[in-house]
Amino acid sequence: MTQRKSAPSRVPELVLAVDVGNTSATIGVFRGDELAAQWGIASTLERTADEIAHLIRGLAADRGVAISGPLAGVLASVVPAMTREFAGALTRLGVAAPLVVDHTSDLGIKNRYRDPSAVGPDRLANAAAARAHYGAPAIIVDLGTATTFDVVSARGEYLGGAIAPGLVTSADVLFRRAARLQRVELALPERAVGRTTEESIRSGIVLGNAILIDGLVARISAEIGAQPLVIATGGYVDLVRGIARSIQIVDPALTLKGLLLAHRRQARRARHERQARRT
Repeated sequence: MTQRKSAPSRVPELVLAVDVGNTSATIGVFRGDELAAQWGIASTLERTADEIAHLIRGLAADRGVAISGPLAGVLASVVPAMTREFAGALTRLGVAAPLVVDHTSDLGIKNRYRDPSAVGPDRLANAAAARAHYGAPAIIVDLGTATTFDVVSARGEYLGGAIAPGLVTSADVLFRRAARLQRVELALPERAVGRTTEESIRSGIVLGNAILIDGLVARISAEIGAQPLVIATGGYVDLVRGIARSIQIVDPALTLKGLLLAHRRQARRARHERQARRT
């Protein structure tokens, strides 16, 4: 009796997920459900699609990931001038039809914003990923150029949120407007009462933002009448990790996970449409 050969295992599809923010772009490479690599680059307006593609390929290789087929790509951008260049970069890397996420994309959540088109795709991706991976109700705190708060109801609906200046944005404005204050590197302060100008700035900005987070979380929780899970993400999350007491989970890849979810839902819908056409 001959032994039946097993079917060859399917090579996991690589998915490039790109979140383009006002200051930087976060790039992730998923191999199946595994985030194989993640890194950030400056989202400068001077970069062309060719330059971005070359940079992504090189940085992925530095992390032991070869950008090769089968390859898919998904993109969220809050910088319209850079959306085309990053989408073009994904095409040059071998992505046949990059998915550009916006308010019309299928993320599996109902958008209750008064003007649904006014919500950034990164905020919707955060909400979708929080619900899918951690459950609802939830508040997502994203610490980037702005510090955003996004609220997901117990029913899994995107309710809206709040937007505040980010830590580094606040610091930049302070240094520009106050002639006697020199730039300092933001870091976790040792005490609330600074004994030098540098310590005082770190206390005011870092501890001040942590208190802002805790205060808004408490206010939002009271307003929605629930005790939501609080999830933090974003490039500056490490500055408040451990001092913003309301934060329960830190997930630096939350937005990328939301983009992967959008890609998976679109791919599933496309398969169903192809099957329907055959029948």
